[in-house]
Amino acid sequence: MGKYAEGTRVPVAKSREEIERILQRFGADAFGFMSEPDKSMVAFRCRERNIRFDLPLPQRAAARNVERWEREVRERWRALALCIKAKLSAVESGIETFEEAFLAHVVMPDGRTVGEHAVPALERHYKDGTSGALLPPPSRPAKPRSE
Repeated sequence: MGKYAEGTRVPVAKSREEIERILQRFGADAFGFMSEPDKSMVAFRCRERNIRFDLPLPQRAAARNVERWEREVRERWRALALCIKAKLSAVESGIETFEEAFLAHVVMPDGRTVGEHAVPALERHYKDGTSGALLPPPSRPAKPRSE
């Protein structure tokens, strides 16, 4: 099975436009796109939550050729558009709440996302062997009340 959007010819600008339309359709009242050499960002406000997706980009210097680098960038933008659309569709369908779908991407007062706060703690728990069990312990049957 190939990677999603592998070999896509959809320009980055079209993917960004699609993301903007999706966000507007689902009620985002503010949004923006930012770029740095090694990543792009999509930020938006929806349901009174500030959300940010950081999109890591391939390093241009490491790319064997410009066409390949451009293709990989297009593929990542298509995947991000799918990700955002899928999360909002899951919320709309009642599969999960907005907070559940976007929790890792909620921007905290210090400018970092919940994911940036939580991932290091998760890594520590797994490294130290203090992570919780995959399944919760079985429920105990209720004791009959004596009257």
